[in-house]
Amino acid sequence: MAEFYRDFSDFIADHFKGKLQKISVNAGFTCPNRDGTVGTGGCTYCNNQSFNPDYCRPTLSVSGQIERGKEFFGRKYPDMEYLAYFQAYTSTHGDVSRLIDLYDEALAVPGVRGLVIGTRPDCMPDSLLERLFELNKRHFVLIEYGAESSHDRTLRLINRCHDWKCTEDAVMRTSDAGIPVGLHLIMGLPGETEDDILLTVDRVSRLPLQTVKLHQLQLIKGTRMAVDVESGIYDIKRYIVDEYIDLCCRVVERMNPAIAIERFTSQSPAELLLYPRWGLKNYEFVNLLNNRLRRLGIRQGTLFRDADCHGPGAQ
Repeated sequence: MAEFYRDFSDFIADHFKGKLQKISVNAGFTCPNRDGTVGTGGCTYCNNQSFNPDYCRPTLSVSGQIERGKEFFGRKYPDMEYLAYFQAYTSTHGDVSRLIDLYDEALAVPGVRGLVIGTRPDCMPDSLLERLFELNKRHFVLIEYGAESSHDRTLRLINRCHDWKCTEDAVMRTSDAGIPVGLHLIMGLPGETEDDILLTVDRVSRLPLQTVKLHQLQLIKGTRMAVDVESGIYDIKRYIVDEYIDLCCRVVERMNPAIAIERFTSQSPAELLLYPRWGLKNYEFVNLLNNRLRRLGIRQGTLFRDADCHGPGAQ
């Protein structure tokens, strides 16, 4: 558990006793901004290979992937229990009955205590939310929406094909259904200043969220963004570690203290990663961040001001 901010283990401890591990699942979904539902080409920064573990392959069934994941983690922690993490692409994009069948298959695997479902805010129809409401009565369910930014100009540039109002609506409907909600944000998207990033944090802090996942923008081989940057269409802010730690400190002091900050960094495979190549493992970055927070005397939410957080709209 983190000393200076509420982290994911704090959140999980509110719901479970003992140690839980997420096991990623790739159920073969696509995304609505890939298949033509709302757009084509996908998000410009996205190469899904950059975050799928080796055991996570859609050629295996959902239960088969989870059993592979249990083998991987169980060698070191034989008493571990698990959350099935539907991570790849948009895990609520499809026929509602089929989706529920896949979630039920995951929950039927011994040792699986609940679900984390990663999706987009424009892919949560009321019909599915009603089914998840019923599922959440019997099992732990966390819905994690990819928001990435609160600025509509940025969302257009990266081809998200939804706006910030859509994110707010999805979060409110999910929270009203009594289901825990998380958001995913990327810091350093093209065209965004540090003030833009912190305004997103302020807007996020006003929402009824349980978790937030943050990470630095990663420039990945094979993405449209990598081509755009290489072609000089635009550039991106290239943080050195110290600069990014300073930004994270500012985020911590502005983030609503009731929201668990699950992470600050992500690490794509070296063979795909163009930038940043910091050479730090996640725990090493967290140690550096905690040392900086300690030295500066920063704790989560010291600058959080509920009444000042949300402006009239995102641009």
